[in-house]
Amino acid sequence: MLSGHIASGGEAIRHPAWPKLGSREVPLILDLDGTLLRTDVLYEKALALVRADPLNVLRMLYWAMGGRAHLKRRMAQAVTLDIEALPENPELVAFAEAEAKGGRPIHMSTATDNVTASQIARRFPFISSVIASDGQTNLKGAAKAAELARRFPLGFDYAGDSRADLPVWHAARQAIVVGASPGVERAAGRAADVAGVFRRPPYGRLLLKSMRSHQWAKNALVLVPAVLANRFLDPSALGSLAISFVALCLIASATYILNDIWDVADDRRHWSKKNRPLASGQFPIVYGLAAVPAGLGAGFLLGALAGPKVVLTLAAYTGLTLAYSFYLKRVVLLDALTLASLFTIRLAVGTAAVEAIASPWLFVFSMFLFTSLALAKRHTEIARAAARGAAQINGRGYVAVDLPLVLAAGVAAGTSALLILVFYVIDDAFKQTFYGDVAWLWGFPLALSIILGRIWVACQRGTLQDDPVVFALTDRLALTAGSALAMCFVLAWAGFSV
Repeated sequence: MLSGHIASGGEAIRHPAWPKLGSREVPLILDLDGTLLRTDVLYEKALALVRADPLNVLRMLYWAMGGRAHLKRRMAQAVTLDIEALPENPELVAFAEAEAKGGRPIHMSTATDNVTASQIARRFPFISSVIASDGQTNLKGAAKAAELARRFPLGFDYAGDSRADLPVWHAARQAIVVGASPGVERAAGRAADVAGVFRRPPYGRLLLKSMRSHQWAKNALVLVPAVLANRFLDPSALGSLAISFVALCLIASATYILNDIWDVADDRRHWSKKNRPLASGQFPIVYGLAAVPAGLGAGFLLGALAGPKVVLTLAAYTGLTLAYSFYLKRVVLLDALTLASLFTIRLAVGTAAVEAIASPWLFVFSMFLFTSLALAKRHTEIARAAARGAAQINGRGYVAVDLPLVLAAGVAAGTSALLILVFYVIDDAFKQTFYGDVAWLWGFPLALSIILGRIWVACQRGTLQDDPVVFALTDRLALTAGSALAMCFVLAWAGFSV
């Protein structure tokens, strides 16, 4: 990957690996989608229209009947994007700035409608003019090549990213390939004299990051019912659990990707979510859209191997997740209860997988505990937004004045979880044949109170990051308390007596 920067005095510092284009008289033409920007404006517009009103899908289908150029013009007129938040390609921008400072004319040519393209061009002062679709002609492929050859009869250099740019590269003096696949790179080399290549990071790694594979640890909750039902050493139960775990991971990852696509505009304004692969533009939205049905399909096929009850619980998880992504996350407090319900459904998946008897104590405890953790995450988001002077969190229903309410509700939910745990030890644990000595379970409330206390102290001090679970796994005292909790469980199960 090529890179460079602008010195503090304004002079461009050239990276030695940047393309060398020769004569400064020859203009440099930049494509927009996937080249100057790490996104496709057409998909951005479509997503914005669907978010505003799902019935806009029908409007877009009607507009498309008039041709692609007409569709883009109507979409440009119907919705205005947050231009400043669209992810740029920083390496190409730095290179183009350096070329402009050296005296080379820089132009932008794109199939995007010129109404939107002109708005985007104003963000980049080094762009001299915009050549774009006009509502009649879709300026792409051969049409773009012909128009650029007409406007620049003495020749031009062109930076693009896709197979649609091959006719343009063929007409250009020199080509710059930006973020293209290896196949497009090879085709560009056959079509033109390639002066340089700005390579993209591997999509496989970005897909895995978009799937939030680090969150799969949460799906280990499916193992809890098997442990409490004393079936964690049963081979048939373990096989069903393993299948259910993988199925849940695939479905959860698919819904994470869909959520990130839906929230991409809000995430770009978030202090940390802006670095996610989809929000940053490193992983294209169209690839994310393809990954969603693939993940859901594979997850449900695997779930079917574990039995119909597992499929039903996976369906409940999927339905509630989609409701959360599209609406419930914007409802104050209900969003936290929904997240807690999703954690509790993970326990239900495990219960169905091993055909255990559902424990009301476990499910109620889970609801209170994870409601507290969800509210801790919201508390952090509200506090950070308020510190930046924002009155409201993007994409959420919370406002800055809700901070004390969220703090009180979160601490109350955590306290309720501790009480449920105490009541369980007093009233029900001794009835279970699973435990050898229930006295060790009294270490649970103490250890959990330390963990929850550390999380809420971090919230109040503003030192909690996005995920309270990650904090609990990295904070020394919370981690020690968690280890003690696990030890108490083992001792209670083994029946170890002092």
